[in-house]
Amino acid sequence: MAAPRSTRRTHPRTHPRTPLPTRLLAHLQTWRPYTLWYPGLVGLAGAALAGGDPPARWLAVAWAAPTLGWVAGHYLGDWFDRQLDAISKPQRPIPSGRLSPRAAVAAGLVCAAAMTGLALWANWRSVAVAVAAAAGIVAYSRVLKGRGLSGNVMRGALTALALLFGAMAVQAWPPWHALPFALAFWAHDTASNLVGTVRDVDGDRDGGYATLSVRRGVRRAAHTAAALYLAALATAAVALAVTPSSASPPDGPAGAAVLLTAAAGCGGCAFAPLLRSPGRITAPRALRAHQVLVAERLVLAAAVLATGAGAAPALAVLVPCLAVSVVTQARMRAAYEFPPPPHRPAPVPDPGP
Repeated sequence: MAAPRSTRRTHPRTHPRTPLPTRLLAHLQTWRPYTLWYPGLVGLAGAALAGGDPPARWLAVAWAAPTLGWVAGHYLGDWFDRQLDAISKPQRPIPSGRLSPRAAVAAGLVCAAAMTGLALWANWRSVAVAVAAAAGIVAYSRVLKGRGLSGNVMRGALTALALLFGAMAVQAWPPWHALPFALAFWAHDTASNLVGTVRDVDGDRDGGYATLSVRRGVRRAAHTAAALYLAALATAAVALAVTPSSASPPDGPAGAAVLLTAAAGCGGCAFAPLLRSPGRITAPRALRAHQVLVAERLVLAAAVLATGAGAAPALAVLVPCLAVSVVTQARMRAAYEFPPPPHRPAPVPDPGP
């Protein structure tokens, strides 16, 4: 499979006089604040599955390190995609000139280094997980994103690593009952990433990216994503069932079951319009589905957190994260994914004879 072709289009750099608020907003947009709470919640869920009563500093590491890795992935991914974005999403920070490529790489490397430093501080064994995540970010963004299903699978694996890292932030090795939950997140985020390729199919095709949506069509990609999503839910349900009672508080299994059911309902709302679409799945419809999945996966992560920590702590973390995610998606997401319509000058009235 050929790698994505390059373009000859040059990319503007930020002007030295670009106002500081403009540059800061460009960084904020690169972080995707509507997704920023998910990796930390997954890491915290991994720490809860590990059990015990860890100090707050290790719980903070379980949250912060995956979040830093997530942000690093956005910076480096946008840098690798800068030529593709110049074609299909010129309003984004790098192709618009509001964020220089050099600043994006520097910020991504700083975040990756900070993630690795936290891993070394918490548990030297977890450095291997952090390094694997960093390598996965580069492999996905540089090589696999435009090579079909393998890129989606790699993207899903990063969330599984976040869960394992969270467990290793509080004890030497992740417990065995955390592994099925890691598989569930792997399948889930592979599905979510596939839905993203449905949204981006036109731009990916123009940029030479051979995603599953480009090669086999958006309906095949949507059906594959739905099958993976169902596999994720089934795996999560099995994982909940096999988690030993000694690893859960009294209300943990019941709270997790309620949250898992809520996540399944949200997932149904996301996939039903895609699967029932009588014609071609449009980019706005795919974006709406992905917006629901962005909220749904927070509920899924909270279900895993409830398994190890109980329903009340899970809800205490979920509610503010979900609220911020929903609000920031409503205000920022569409403008980040779709360029504004071209300006058409108003017609000049005919003065008549």
